[in-house]
Amino acid sequence: MRDALQERRQFRGYSGRARLFGGGLALACAVVLATHAVPPKAHFRAWLIVLAMALAANYGALALWFCSREGAGRDRAALRPAADALAPLLLGGLLTFVLARAGAYDLLFGTWMCCYGLAHLPYRQTLPRLNFLVGLGYLTTGAACLLVPGLGLLNPWPMGVVFFIGETTGGCALIWDDRRHEQELRHARETNNHEP
Repeated sequence: MRDALQERRQFRGYSGRARLFGGGLALACAVVLATHAVPPKAHFRAWLIVLAMALAANYGALALWFCSREGAGRDRAALRPAADALAPLLLGGLLTFVLARAGAYDLLFGTWMCCYGLAHLPYRQTLPRLNFLVGLGYLTTGAACLLVPGLGLLNPWPMGVVFFIGETTGGCALIWDDRRHEQELRHARETNNHEP
């Protein structure tokens, strides 16, 4: 009974593949920035492009999931878990604007990681447990980036590696959970079909 209740609370609107895409983008961006002579302002722009592409992939997948559900449009409450993550993401946007305006670019990576880590915390009960641990990982590495010199904007590896590992781990957790869920549904259908 407890498993059935937990299953009903699971949020299935996020795409593991979209998260894998975002992680790959972050690592690719780090490789390009590290191997080419790129001016500092271009580093900032490059990370904003990665962010825009990852957001488009993830929220595009969320929109497709929502529109493909039965009764789409009538059940906006199904999007509540995604809405719970908006506050830390919007805070990250505000802090990005404030820090960039002040020229404090070296604080951006840590700020982004911390805000993204906070965005994971509301999903403690509605996504696989590994996702919550990924959020804690983002918070920890974000704090390190804020406190340790040399982990600023012109060193792309912390951002690229942390987001690659985090998004790959989170994406795999979602994919594995979706496969487990599909197997359970298939098993339940087969059991119902064999009952007299």
